[in-house]
Amino acid sequence: MGDDFPPMRSVKRWLVTTNHKDVGILYLSTALFFLVFGGVMALLFRAHLWESGGAGILTDSTYNQAVTSHGLLMVFWFLSPFAAGFANYFVPLQIGAKDLAFPRLNALSYWFYLFSGVLLMISFFIGGTFEGGWTMYAPLNVPAYTPFEATAGGTATIMALMMFTLSITFGTINFLTTIHRQRAEGLGLWNMPMFTWSWLLTVWMMLFAFAALLAALLLLTIDRVMLTQYFGAGEGSSLLWAHIFWFFGHPEVYIVFFPALGIMFETFQTFTGRRLVGRKWVIIALVLVTVQSFLVWMHHMFLTTINLEIKTLFMATTIGISLPFDLMVFALIYTMIKGRVRFTTPFLFSLGALVLFILGGITGVFLGAVVLDYEFRGTYWVVAHFHYVMVSGVTALIAGLYYWWPKITGKMYNETLGKLNFAVYFVGFNLLYFPMFLAWETPRRVFHFAEGMTMYHQMATVGAFVFGASFLIMFYTLGKSLVSGPDAPDNPWEFSRTAEWTIPSPPPLENWDGRPSYATGRLEFVEEKPAATDGGTGIATTEGSNAVLDAHEHEEEHADHASIWPLGIGFGTFIMFLGISGLGPYVARFANAQGANVDGFGDPNIVYPILAVTGLGLLLYFLWQFGMEEFQAPEMEVAERWPFEGVDNGKFGLWVFLASDVVVFGAVLGAFIFMRLHTGWSDWTTVPPAAWPGLLNTYVLLTSSFTVILALVMAERGNKKGLLATLTATLMLGFTFMGVKAWEYNAKFAEGDFWFSGLEYSIYYVTTGLHGLHVLLGLLVAGFMIYKIILYDAYLEDHRPVEFFGLYWHFVDIVWVFLFPLFYLM
Repeated sequence: MGDDFPPMRSVKRWLVTTNHKDVGILYLSTALFFLVFGGVMALLFRAHLWESGGAGILTDSTYNQAVTSHGLLMVFWFLSPFAAGFANYFVPLQIGAKDLAFPRLNALSYWFYLFSGVLLMISFFIGGTFEGGWTMYAPLNVPAYTPFEATAGGTATIMALMMFTLSITFGTINFLTTIHRQRAEGLGLWNMPMFTWSWLLTVWMMLFAFAALLAALLLLTIDRVMLTQYFGAGEGSSLLWAHIFWFFGHPEVYIVFFPALGIMFETFQTFTGRRLVGRKWVIIALVLVTVQSFLVWMHHMFLTTINLEIKTLFMATTIGISLPFDLMVFALIYTMIKGRVRFTTPFLFSLGALVLFILGGITGVFLGAVVLDYEFRGTYWVVAHFHYVMVSGVTALIAGLYYWWPKITGKMYNETLGKLNFAVYFVGFNLLYFPMFLAWETPRRVFHFAEGMTMYHQMATVGAFVFGASFLIMFYTLGKSLVSGPDAPDNPWEFSRTAEWTIPSPPPLENWDGRPSYATGRLEFVEEKPAATDGGTGIATTEGSNAVLDAHEHEEEHADHASIWPLGIGFGTFIMFLGISGLGPYVARFANAQGANVDGFGDPNIVYPILAVTGLGLLLYFLWQFGMEEFQAPEMEVAERWPFEGVDNGKFGLWVFLASDVVVFGAVLGAFIFMRLHTGWSDWTTVPPAAWPGLLNTYVLLTSSFTVILALVMAERGNKKGLLATLTATLMLGFTFMGVKAWEYNAKFAEGDFWFSGLEYSIYYVTTGLHGLHVLLGLLVAGFMIYKIILYDAYLEDHRPVEFFGLYWHFVDIVWVFLFPLFYLM
């Protein structure tokens, strides 16, 4: 495969590649583009803030669009994907894997990320992008309360973020499966490199946090397109959005910062020449923060109507989560004190990140106290604190870029230019953000401020342009390195301890000539190529892991590295989402015909339904081709898999996906319970026309679960007719379920009860409709499997796909077991 794989300079390679290093480079380069995009937005509104009342550069609407898009781009499209680029490239190298567990899924994750950003950019040109702030607070996130946002552009922004969230979900499934099941022999979890540890905990947080965000975005999209009333009803809608969004939003801070911490740990060890002080306690602290991150979200809601006792509880959890970070900070400081520091460019950026994070953490203590938060919330104090924390993470990520640049490119950069870059960066950063603490009385997200604050805002604007100039220096330094930089040795830093530094710079396509093994205690890396620059010994140690790379020959099927279908699926989804974003006026016209009196949507545009249908067709076609493609991604024959030895990669990946889906349904059901309690449980109208359709569908789905079990039995026995019969029975039962649900909906429509008729109707149709969508997806998969069985005798020798389908189908049935009593009996 490696011989006929397209070369690096080929455009085709970057369109079809599934290799983890190529995908990592795609992530890094795309994230840097969005950094520039978001930075231009920031320079625009900072220039507008030169004078109180605005400098006339932007209108009210374009100012709001610039502020909103800057926040969205930096938080979502730059920070996490930039870290994901490093993780894609280096996590498999650090754990001794040849690739991620699901290479095509990895490529699909990237293309969803890219096309989501393209959709966000297009939103500027189809009526204006979303302008309600990056937190998208209700009710300003629905068209009824912001007529200037009631365009396809605002909805396209939400759809772009939903597509980005799907990208994150694909990535988390891949990384969790890889790290837990594809570590080289002898490499236990405890002994993994610190960057891999930080990324493992990051993706665990991503799995649950982004699932909650996906649920919130799904409900918001349905509100904007289908006119449901989750966030515009005025009956607890604002509080509902705040709960779901900040359940995601606070872990997101650590999702952004953990990879930066991992880079700081790696660079501090490398450039102090000693192992991280208190390494095991640092890992424990990281785990504690990961768990606690989901227990502090309400400290963002101190100004809401939640009672004082709950506020006090969350104030305590906020203080508690700061303590593990204290331990990490002191570990870094003691590592530096006890080592021999080399002030290289990567270390300077890591040290700068530590200093900035300490300042951000101290100023955040003020916001953790209920009384002080009443004063500071919604002011520039929050803006300054937020950026000192988040952009300190950016600082460490730039350290990672300089640190790993020689390994990725095989070229060294000019150290003098790198240090100049850091000096301009650090001065610009503090000149930009520190004056915001002094101008804290300025309300955030507005361009009107008191005359006495003008000097501080002008200092910040000057700092913004100095800060921006530092990135130009960075691009020049790295670009010059590519053109004329000297070749990099395999280990230019000498004291680097992780496994990626034991192979050539840049690494070969397959990573390793043989099978990595960490079984003996020393690294013995036998290469078929010329000896490495360390004199051919190849001896190194991986962070106290007693690492050994044993490159003896072994027979293993070569993995494929190319597939065009992930690109196609991403493109089809992009076209479909773009079309859906403009369907609101059609639904509004239908609602008005039913007497709903909806306005603010404008006239329907025939282009959008055409795009939606075309995108759906493309998506189904590319998914079909994806499923039919023969793609080799063999599991490692010998690997550390504790504590998941008993499952294969496919089953583990499915369990991870279902865990995220549990959070999605949990958020949607939580919204139902929250709104029903808020409006009065006993006063809630019974929406279904009768209980018997729900009871009938319960029996139908439970029976279908039984036929799926029989299908697995038939597959294990190699009985083709029995497998076809049982899967066909499952398919028919699924269609029966959908038919009963269609009759039930039609009965409600005949009574004049539509999804836009009231809050209870919205929740009924959306919740049961989301479950119905899962049933429909299952039916599509079942139909595809039946097709492959008939034509290719599929699944008779390898019955795992039947088992995986059964697990998904059982999950769908279990969800219905909860929905039936909630909507039909209570």
